[in-house]
Amino acid sequence: MSKGPALFYDFGKKARDLLAKDFTTDQKITISSSTCTGLAITSSLATKGGLSAGDVATQHKFKNGSLDVKLDTESNILTTISITDFPSSTKVIASLKLPDYSSGKLEIQYLHQHAGITAAVGLNKSSAVDLSATIGTPTIAFGAETTYAAASGEFAKYNAGVSYTKPDSNASVILADKGDSIKASYMHYLDLQNQATVVGEISRRFSTNENTLTVGCSYMADPQTLFKAKLNNHGNLGVLIQHELKPKSFLTISGAFDTKDLQKNPKLGFALSLKP
Repeated sequence: MSKGPALFYDFGKKARDLLAKDFTTDQKITISSSTCTGLAITSSLATKGGLSAGDVATQHKFKNGSLDVKLDTESNILTTISITDFPSSTKVIASLKLPDYSSGKLEIQYLHQHAGITAAVGLNKSSAVDLSATIGTPTIAFGAETTYAAASGEFAKYNAGVSYTKPDSNASVILADKGDSIKASYMHYLDLQNQATVVGEISRRFSTNENTLTVGCSYMADPQTLFKAKLNNHGNLGVLIQHELKPKSFLTISGAFDTKDLQKNPKLGFALSLKP
């Protein structure tokens, strides 16, 4: 695949991951194993709101792609096949979720030295078509995305943005919701060795005059222990500690607190990921 500008979905992704990834108020256990032939099996069980759900997923990697199959406790089977460089600089992703035969989706990604294009369409008569395009370089890129609803003949979504990436920082500005909201984020690496990182994100919805400012940070206390925290202007505080028990096996404990109403009980969650 060619090295060029990021796809539109990746604009601001590093900041989003720091502020959202691994934060949870649920309980989840995941066990993974793999073979030397490229087959990986993952089983997970999660509890949310007193309800439990689980799934078993397999992934088989071959020369230029992979085949993923996931079966959950609601008897849904999700099958996804990905093929890269078919043709050159192109990635094709096809998915189908059974028993809903109308859920099939085909996505094509084309990555060029100065452009990135994606097109996705559902495999049914009234499906929507998702399109996105970016131009630029790995450092600075401009992009837009839209969704065309075939059933109504209207554009259901159109967003635009710009992304700026350097080895020690990442910034993005995205105009979304048909121009009704704007979100800007900036992430800076203070210490690459200890992964000390700070991030700020501000969003505004023009129709309601609602503003949300969120700041966060992450820090590796040692090679096995990661700390993360985030706080927004509404008083919502999130904290997380993740410890690597053994190579590729992690225990994550996180909490959510309302600093404006300390009488509320905090929400706690944990996730245990084991890879024997």
